[in-house]
Amino acid sequence: MAADTDTLDDLFDAHDLPGLERWVADHPPHEVADELARADGVRAALLFRLLDKDRALTVFEELDPPDQHKVLAELRGEAFRDVVEEMDPDDRARLLGEAPAKFARQVLAGLSPRKRSMTAALLGYPDGSVGRYMSPETVALRQRRTAGEALGVVRERGADAETVYTLPVTDDQRRFVGVVSLRDVVLSDPDRSVTELLKEDYPLVEATDQAEDAARLMQEANVLALPVVDSENRVLGLLTIDDAFEVIEAADTEDIARQAAAAPWSGHYMSASVVQLARSRVVWLLLLIVAATLTVNVLQFFEDSLTAVTALALFIPLLTGAGGNAGSQAATATVRALAVGEVRTRDLFRVAWRESRVGLLLGAALGAVGLMIGSVLVDMPVATTVALSLVVICSWAATVGATMPLLAKRLGIDPAVISAPLVTTLVDATGLLIYFVIAHAVLGV
Repeated sequence: MAADTDTLDDLFDAHDLPGLERWVADHPPHEVADELARADGVRAALLFRLLDKDRALTVFEELDPPDQHKVLAELRGEAFRDVVEEMDPDDRARLLGEAPAKFARQVLAGLSPRKRSMTAALLGYPDGSVGRYMSPETVALRQRRTAGEALGVVRERGADAETVYTLPVTDDQRRFVGVVSLRDVVLSDPDRSVTELLKEDYPLVEATDQAEDAARLMQEANVLALPVVDSENRVLGLLTIDDAFEVIEAADTEDIARQAAAAPWSGHYMSASVVQLARSRVVWLLLLIVAATLTVNVLQFFEDSLTAVTALALFIPLLTGAGGNAGSQAATATVRALAVGEVRTRDLFRVAWRESRVGLLLGAALGAVGLMIGSVLVDMPVATTVALSLVVICSWAATVGATMPLLAKRLGIDPAVISAPLVTTLVDATGLLIYFVIAHAVLGV
């Protein structure tokens, strides 16, 4: 990949248009899209214009909305209209949902009446809902049809649909009753009723449901498409597997950013400016500095203890590091379990009890090591203090790290906001309190 990138840069620098044309022709759409995302607006637009019409649309839909804006900003007139007009409705709605209002109005004004109406309908759903991601161009069958008639409907209307492999079935009022697969329709006797092929217990979601929840449901149910209905159970469209993957990828990317104490950003990392990356991280770092003053206050409060037994200070980094890491591990495991549905908020006390015992075992193992190190470096009373502190701190840290995301979820806060650095900072301060309390009990300081 690196060699390809270097070659592309050389072609740009040499203004070798024939070479650039060969490059885009020789590379699959996802690789071309990656290079468009990495490039600045002018280069991205130039590379995009070298694609033939069919490949251009495929490449464009591989891009994230911020990178799509970058390309469109350099296109004019007919080229601009062609790209936006031919996009799938759900992709077009996501593009406009993240665009400035002026840009969105410009795009909508240039669409055909049918495409404009369809896009406006999708934009009417809440941001992050299934309605923004579903494909409204769907082949739905009436349950009174035969397999042969159903196949005729697929041939007639399938070219305009995003997928025909999963076919929603409705009654005469367009209410959802189940699905049939195209495979069953094709392989069945033409006179067989669609009702006989029906899967009635198929999962479905409402258009106002959260897209991430719907995508996770598809993952758990192992389905390629999920019917989307309104409040009256009428079929509105399908959430397809490719869109579900995008939803999960975006959600996981956001969670990873928040767990690393950074604000999430959209678009390609290589196309983000230094200022944008710094801005996404600075707020959390400032908050963590403020939170870290708790540790300073604890050290000031126990200054006399440190003066009396200076050896206690030697082990502070060891204790804060062990506690912070134990808390971060527990927080990360809980956030992941929440995301995939393995843990629910009502499991709070079960998770707390479970992680406290995990932390106790980890603390016992680390305490044994701490006792050996302490007995070599200092005396046995201080080593005992360190060992006991490790046991208690690790158990406390694992419990706090596991329960904070669950409490956040219960309060309606994104659990990923309970980031590993935040847990580490809080555990550092409380861990020092535990350390000095145990030192007072063992050493009498």
